[in-house]
Amino acid sequence: MKRACGILMPVASLPGNYGIGCFSAQATAFIDSLKKAGQSYWQILPLGPTGFGDSPYQSFSSFAGNPYFVDLDELAAEGLIRKEELDKVDWGSDRRYVDYGKVWESREKILREAYGEFLKKEDCEEAVEKDSGDTEKMPVRMNRAQYEKAVADLNPETREYCLYMAVKARENGRPWTEWEDGIRLRKPEALSRAREELAEDIAFYEWVQVYFSRQWKRIRAYAKEAGIGIIGDMPIYVAPDSADAWAHPELFRFDADAKPVCVAGCPPDYFSPDGQFWGNPVYDWEVHKKTGYAWWISRMEYAFSIYDYVRVDHFRGFDEYYAIPAGAENAKNGKWEKGPGMELFHCLEEHFRGRFRTLPIIAEDLGLMTESVMKLVAESGFPAMKVLEFAYDSDSSNPYLPHNYIRNCVAYTGTHDNEPLKAWLNGLNDSVRLHVIRYQGSEHTPGNDLFWDCIRTVLSSIADTAIIPMGDYLGVGEEGRINMPSSSGNNWKWRMKEGEFGENLIWHCNMLADMYGRSRT
Repeated sequence: MKRACGILMPVASLPGNYGIGCFSAQATAFIDSLKKAGQSYWQILPLGPTGFGDSPYQSFSSFAGNPYFVDLDELAAEGLIRKEELDKVDWGSDRRYVDYGKVWESREKILREAYGEFLKKEDCEEAVEKDSGDTEKMPVRMNRAQYEKAVADLNPETREYCLYMAVKARENGRPWTEWEDGIRLRKPEALSRAREELAEDIAFYEWVQVYFSRQWKRIRAYAKEAGIGIIGDMPIYVAPDSADAWAHPELFRFDADAKPVCVAGCPPDYFSPDGQFWGNPVYDWEVHKKTGYAWWISRMEYAFSIYDYVRVDHFRGFDEYYAIPAGAENAKNGKWEKGPGMELFHCLEEHFRGRFRTLPIIAEDLGLMTESVMKLVAESGFPAMKVLEFAYDSDSSNPYLPHNYIRNCVAYTGTHDNEPLKAWLNGLNDSVRLHVIRYQGSEHTPGNDLFWDCIRTVLSSIADTAIIPMGDYLGVGEEGRINMPSSSGNNWKWRMKEGEFGENLIWHCNMLADMYGRSRT
């Protein structure tokens, strides 16, 4: 990666009309603002379909897209749904936060109506007329042959997800572990019967994925033309209730009845006396090794088809992972076991040889760093992460203090899991706050503007890449937090309002990027 900077902003946090950010005109407007602000990267969270809890890190599939992100205005422009019907829907009254309950109630219903209209329409290839009178190349309604080719071109794992979702709908949303044995254990006759009986539902979910892919490709191409690289995110684990786990039980540490023997988590520490019980299925790395890591190659192929760079979450799990007995009440009795190490990445490097000089991966190496984890990160050559909010709780040897950075890293003020910068500063005790002020030379900075000095500290560091969360540039408080780890019910909701990334903030971002040699212009 070059010396540059970017902004972390979830797609769901974009402004817009229908309850949640999506692949709308607001997405391209955000890219325009990034370009004007001298930025080179847009970092987002995983794009997969979210399940219970609405977490993008607990997706129904590693190979599918979130239906919430399909742009409904485009469907209206194609004549698949009436704009006045969209305006009648109660998407929630507060545009600052996503109301997932209302989005869940309305989104699939609207998409099913649009799909019904799609099936009724005659083949049509002419461009859609815009209000300006100009004829755009996009969006263009696909004719039947184009659509059938788009379905055939879906990743096989994406199509497996569509079958999974159709069965899940028939089962009233129950997790696959509670389905009847025939379909749960993927008996051939049960799968054949499901594909036949649920053909209409499967086709609907395929249509959604075609539109998701089509719209995202357009957004990504728009970003590329603007000189903006997309940094995506890949959770190391799959969700327990996912098409990944259901379709490939042999890849996980399941027993003969497709039930987990152990699950993922973290051991007890100062902050979590009982440890963290994540519940994700853990990989059977010996099976992956025997296949030449074929599933991981496929997963990375999909990731690189939708992102320019991939931040791999919980990178240390490739060195060692914490396995907890599946029936345990907490994480106290788990144990560390060896992961695949560099062998996996050597296989990936070999597969992608000729396509990339180096794999465009960012290693999320936060948390407990053992000697073997640090060795794996160093040997991989992937840029690691440095987070300023972790820098001031010890002495000058703290690896997150900017004077300890190396060029090959990605520096952040905070991530989606951290408090917004301004809220973090307000919560510091006097001694840590004094440490921040002295380190940054902020003795004459008004307290309310101290967050700007933190941003400047990261941008001025030696790190090749600096990423600042959008909320930090906006100076939001605790109300703007994206996620509180180990909590549920109030996460992934914050949204930027229209106009907040305006000319004044764009000027400040561009000025800082230029000042510290990170501007793309």
